[in-house]
Formats: sequence, structure tokens, C-alpha cells
Amino acid sequence: MNDTYQTLILGGGLSGLTVAHKLQLQAPNHSFCILEKDGRTGGVIKTHREGGFITEIGPHGFLDNCEESKQLLRETGLDSETVKAPLIDFVRYVYLGGRLNLIPQTPRKILMAPLIPWHAKLRVLADLWKPVLEGEPTVAKWISHRFGPALLPYVDAVYTGTYAGDFDKLTIDSVMPGVRALERQYGSVLRGLLAKMRQKKKEGGPKLSMPAMTSFPLGMVRLVERLAENLVPGKNLRLNCGVTAIRRTNHGWEVTAGDRLFTAQNLVCCLPINAALKLMAEVDPYLPLQSVPQTWISTVVFGFTDDVVIPPGFGFLTPEQEQRFTLGALFSSNMFPGRAPEGHVVFETLIGGRRHPERLDLDQETMTRLALKDVQDILNIKKDPVYTTILRSDGGIPQLERKYPELLAWQKSVQEKDKSLFICGFGWEGIGLNDMMKSGTRVAEALLNSSGKKYDAELKGVYF
Repeated sequence: MNDTYQTLILGGGLSGLTVAHKLQLQAPNHSFCILEKDGRTGGVIKTHREGGFITEIGPHGFLDNCEESKQLLRETGLDSETVKAPLIDFVRYVYLGGRLNLIPQTPRKILMAPLIPWHAKLRVLADLWKPVLEGEPTVAKWISHRFGPALLPYVDAVYTGTYAGDFDKLTIDSVMPGVRALERQYGSVLRGLLAKMRQKKKEGGPKLSMPAMTSFPLGMVRLVERLAENLVPGKNLRLNCGVTAIRRTNHGWEVTAGDRLFTAQNLVCCLPINAALKLMAEVDPYLPLQSVPQTWISTVVFGFTDDVVIPPGFGFLTPEQEQRFTLGALFSSNMFPGRAPEGHVVFETLIGGRRHPERLDLDQETMTRLALKDVQDILNIKKDPVYTTILRSDGGIPQLERKYPELLAWQKSVQEKDKSLFICGFGWEGIGLNDMMKSGTRVAEALLNSSGKKYDAELKGVYF
């Protein structure tokens, strides 16, 4: 049985749903179909609701500092449904030296806070004359070279919270290409940032401000549910339709999914990076990488009566040197209203990650017991929880390590050679929800505009 479309979208996660939304909005007569291997859309975005507790199996939210994401919310009407936790109002902590250390919200307060000694703060200025570190240094090596080793525990916490990763394996060119570009252009990150600030002031751009974490009253799943509302199963959405092979033809693309053959002029691959690479090996056998490392985390959720006082703010992260069982915790009921029944609080602890995959193999009782012991000690909680559950995501987190920039260069090259092929999705150019909405928007623009668009490496902020 044959099915022919102008465009086939492989994968019904956030990237694929964004591409589909933009096509429906900007080119209503453009025929497309999403092929999704699971029985639902949304990929790793899943919300768990039980007994009045609302927690996330996947991402907990996204920052409201991405124009493509804001536009998507306006177009879907979701902008009127969001709940926000402004970073300027919500403190964060790093557990270091056996206690929670509050991370201030502004550069001036960070400078004055007793997080590192004054001589280490002055060492940061050495970035102004330190030579560019060539090669493909790890995040840890690069930070130590440019700003000094005193910052390493805090940087470790950042990348634990972002990638559940190991900053001795993640590379700076992979996770912060915009910052690396500043270093190479100006010979100093600080000098480059000052130049960018002067340029923005000269151009009259908006003042720098702290973003807000964004979610929805009943959880993040609302985002993907809304994007899928206008899709028609069997017409422009095929569920339980896993792609097993793709082939370039003289007239476009042939895609095999089970016993069905789909054909299209354009192919948009919105699969997670390793699933995409497996298929792309059929198109180009000279891939620089056959796969990228992945890691997984599990979430142990604890609900307490509200006589248990959770510190104000978002939560805490634990650097590896502290040798704790948990990677950190998110204070869910602090961040967004309605996450726990009245008279209760809830927080989510993170287990596993790149350094400790063996902890994910523990049985539920052991994992819960060790996580509870950890947070009771850190948060000085004397009571037992009234609610616990373990949430396990089936989606791995891509680890942007060595040779990842080569993979992005290949992605760019193969798309430039073939104007009918578009590649985006989880792990391509980032792992955040804003990355998915941004790349999906840009792919749709390029698909509908034969001239396409080019984008420089983005200068992303660093948040705990």
C-alpha cells in the first residue's frame, strides 16, 4: 500500500509537532504526514498525575527567553494558559561542603556572595589574557583554564542539572558553541561578552533580564497535546508506525514503516539523534559518528504534609565531589501552584545520570530508601513521606561529548547538498524544549522557503 505526500515528518515529538503546526499554519494546502512509532505523540514529554500530585516524567518546563517558543505559544493560544516561575524570584542551591549554598540571582550578588574566596574571584579575570585553548577540551578542563578551578563544583552542578552529564566528558565546543566562538573571536570570553553588551546597547536592544521557567497548570504534557489537536490520525498522523528504512530516489524519498511504503518530495527527520543516525547511515555511510553516548535518570517523588518546610526556591544540585546518592531535587510545589493536594508539598529527586547508571538498576524499595535518606539529611526532614513514586523515562539524554561538533558539521553539509532533507530533533543542536521548538520552526521556514536560512552558534545563558 502506497501513501504519497509532499513532506514526511519522522517522529511525533516536540520537534515534529512544531514542524507540523507551522506547515498547517503557513501552508494549509501542503500535504504532510507524521510517522510516529509509539501510540501517542509528545516523545519524552509526559506528566504523571496521581492522588492530587502532579509531577513530570520528562522535562519540567522551558525558559521564556526564546522568541520561537513565545510565538508558538501565541499561535496556539497556550500563552494564556502558562504558569511561570521567574528565575529572579526563585533561589537555587548547590549542596557543597555539607550544606546548601544559595546561588544569588544577579552578577553583583554572585560577586559579593561567599561562594568562593576572593583570590579565586580575581582569578576569573585571568580570562582576559589566557590563550585560547585549542583542540576539543572538556567543559571541566576549559573552565579551569579560563576561570580557575574554584568554579568547578558549581559548573559541575550546572551540567548535572542540564544533561545529567559528566563535565569531564562533555566538551565545551559541543555544549556552549556560542561561548567558544566568543573566545576565538575576541581571545577572551569576558571581552567578548562586553563587546556584545556594547553592541546591543548601541543597537537599542532590550536590556538583559532573567527569564522565567514556564509550564502549564496540569503539567508539560499540555504543550504537546495542544500541538497535536489539529492532526487527524490516519490522515496526517500515523501512530504505531515506526520507520525501519529510508531511501533517496530520483523523485524524492521512500520510507518504509512496517508493511507500508510512504513516498514524499521532502523528508524531515525529527527523531532523537541516535534513532536518526541509524536511518541516516542508509543515506550516507560516512557518518562521523554512528551514535552518541546517552544517559538516563529516574525520578523519586516525595510528598509530605506541609508541616515539612521545603527551602524557598527551585531546588538544589549536588556536585559529584559531595558523593551523595541523588543528583539533586526539584521543589515542584514551590515552582508551580497546584502540584500537590491542599496541605501538602511535593519535590522530585533525580537519580542516575552519566556517572552512576548502576543506580538505575536498583529495585524500587532500595532506590526510594536511599533517595529518602539523602534528602532527609540534606533538607533536615524528620518525618516520613505520605506519598512516594518512582518515574522512569524511556528516553535517554544525549551526551554532547567528543566529535559532536563534527556531527553537526555533517548535518549542515548533508542538508546543504540535498534541499529536500531536513534534520532536527532531540539531541541535534541541544536537548532543551526551546531547542526543539526553535529548530522545528526553522526547519518549517526552510522547507517553505527554498532559499533557507543560516544561523550562527547561539550564545546561551547559564542557569542553575
